[in-house]
This record gives sequence, C-alpha cells and structure tokens, in this order.
Amino acid sequence: MRSVPTLLALSLLAAGASFATAAHAAEGDDRFAIRLGAMNIDSDNTIRGKTNVAGQDIALNQDFKLGGKEWEPRIDGMFRISNRQRLLFNYFKYDKDRRETLDQGISFGGENVPAGSFVKGELKYQVASLVYDYSVVDTDTFDLGLQIGGEYAKVSTKGYADLGTVYEGQFLNEKADGIAPVVGARMTFTPSERWMITLQGQYLNTRWGSFDDYKGDLSRANAIVDYRLTKNFGVFAGYDWFKLDVDKKGSDGTVGLKQEFKGPVAGISFVF
Repeated sequence: MRSVPTLLALSLLAAGASFATAAHAAEGDDRFAIRLGAMNIDSDNTIRGKTNVAGQDIALNQDFKLGGKEWEPRIDGMFRISNRQRLLFNYFKYDKDRRETLDQGISFGGENVPAGSFVKGELKYQVASLVYDYSVVDTDTFDLGLQIGGEYAKVSTKGYADLGTVYEGQFLNEKADGIAPVVGARMTFTPSERWMITLQGQYLNTRWGSFDDYKGDLSRANAIVDYRLTKNFGVFAGYDWFKLDVDKKGSDGTVGLKQEFKGPVAGISFVF
C-alpha cells in the first residue's frame, strides 16, 4: 500500500503536468486559426522627386495627408504542420481619397484661380504574404520562430487638379506591384490557458523580387494580444505598423514614395 506522502507527490506531479498542458493549449495544440479584424489607420505620405527642366535641376520633397483615420480590413491565419512548423498568412488593404476645394478665388503672379477649383488625390495599398515559420525555441510558455516566404504588394497614387485656366489635368499617376521574398521573426508568449501575446516583424527588399524599376523596401511590425473566450472562439487587439519606401529612376528623373501606416487593430479569432 502506497504511503500518503507518495500519493500526495504523485497528485502534485499530475496537477503540474496538467497546468503545463493547459498553458500551452492556447497556442500549442491549435491546428488552424484565423483572425478577422480591422485596423484604425493613420497614414503619413511623402512624395519626393528630382528632374531637370531647361538645364536646371528641380527637387521635390512634399508631405501630404489624406484626412482622418479610418478602419480598414485586416486578415491573418495560421496552419500548423507540426509542433514546430507553421504556415502564416496575412492580408491588409488601404483605400483612401481626398478632395480639397477652394472656397474663394485667389490671384498670384498675374494668374487667377477661381472659387470652386479643386485638387483631389487617391491612394490604394495592398499587402498579402504567405510565410513558413519554424520554431527554433518551443516551450510551454514561450515560442521563437524564424520566417521566410513570399509577399505581394501593390500601391497606386493618383492626383488630379482643376485650377481654371491655370492648370487642369492629372499631375500624379504612379503605381507598382510585385512579389518578393520576405524574411521575419516571431515571439509568442502563452502566460495562461486563455491568453497569448505575439510579437512579429517582417522585411522585404524590392530588389529581391519583381517590382520593375522600383528600388526600396517594405517593413512591418505588430504586437497582438489574444484572449480565448471558448475553445474555438476569441477576441484580439493590438497595434500594427507598415512602411513602404521606394524610388523609381527614369529617363526624365527620379520619383520616390514613402508611405507609413500605423494604428490599433481589433477583431475576433476562430481556432480549430
């Protein structure tokens, strides 16, 4: 007959093993997960350029705003191949336009710009990626993964002005899209059965892929906190940041575009 101390020790050992399994269950046993949410985006945009007109060098470096913040869809998912191997997918889009209208006419340099004249701009931005993630560290409460995969990015900017007799027409029409390899890293903390904290960063260089004459890079970082309400359903919140910085060199000069998107994210998650 086993002694009471022996039974107590076995019970404590079983309870400890049960707790470790539960702590890892929030992330370690999931086969498939998807987050559906939105990002409250604040964008900063800079257009820069350099050209030569009549033998004179002209340079431009102009910041422009597209108005207030707005919510845009954001999707990411995970498919677990094995304990250490995952496929991660994410998609993000931003579509914004703005129009500025002149309430009163103005005059400068002998030219008159009438009331009702306007300038309008449009910005569209999409990023989708699929990466392979391998956990170089895999414990019950902490996971460190290294990533490699492919990323698709598409950006287009347009500008149109109607300034009466001074100018009318499109003054900006730049677009680019392509696919390139992306590298990244991920850290996941699982402090309890219901909570999971994920930190992630990714980097892409346009020279690695098919972005025509555009040269630059795309960077991304985010922090997400998940809370599991049930075994298969949860909510999440966090912060996401993207930055695109590219230049294109042509026969008539160079045009560059830097765009930064940042803001809080929130949504729901489904886990199976």
